Amino acid sequence: MSKFVLFDIDGTLVTLDGAGSRSLNRAMEDLLGIPEGFRDIHFAGKTDFQIIRDGLRKFDLPDEDDLLHSLLDRYLDYLRIEVANGRGQVKEGVKPLLEALQELTGVYLGLLTGNVEAGARLKLSTFDLNQFFPVGAFGDDSEDRNLLLPFAVKRLLESQSISLNFEDCVVIGDTPSDVLCAQIHGASSVAVATGTHSLEQLRKTTADLVLSDLSDTEQIVEWICRRAG
Repeated sequence: MSKFVLFDIDGTLVTLDGAGSRSLNRAMEDLLGIPEGFRDIHFAGKTDFQIIRDGLRKFDLPDEDDLLHSLLDRYLDYLRIEVANGRGQVKEGVKPLLEALQELTGVYLGLLTGNVEAGARLKLSTFDLNQFFPVGAFGDDSEDRNLLLPFAVKRLLESQSISLNFEDCVVIGDTPSDVLCAQIHGASSVAVATGTHSLEQLRKTTADLVLSDLSDTEQIVEWICRRAG
């Protein structure tokens, strides 16, 4: 019996002390002359392209593809500088959990994140976490997070010849958006209150399991083995 466990990044696996928002702000200032352009824009649960569109619309600017991609490219340039500074940290319990899951036969790890893949890999590289995630679905696969799970399942099939149903998947994230993107495909979800949403807020979602953090490795591994598949 196989399981595919998919992790969100920001607020779930790591925190980067605002590196993403600083990088976006610098990108907008460089290209459009607007300082702090993404102030008051909510990032949690959104894809990178959704965030950039929100920033442009805030100033009644056209969200044309050329400008979107120019901002994204400049953002990635600044993000490389930010992650090289080594700020931020891995969330509590993450490494022991990943190591435990990686050792289980029939359990496969992946990413499901609103970050474009280049940004996702940069964020994880500073903590040596990319090794755990050979495949995933990213914000450059679709701007709609709810459409990402099928991309990840397809990549697992293509890269490792592992064929799974959506019901064999577990999505772990820190926002209601992570819960929803699992629910609409019949996958299980774990909501963890290590990001911008409180335990009480996450309990109001349809998450199958709600946790304060990922520190109880044994509990989470046992739950995943029982729940999925």
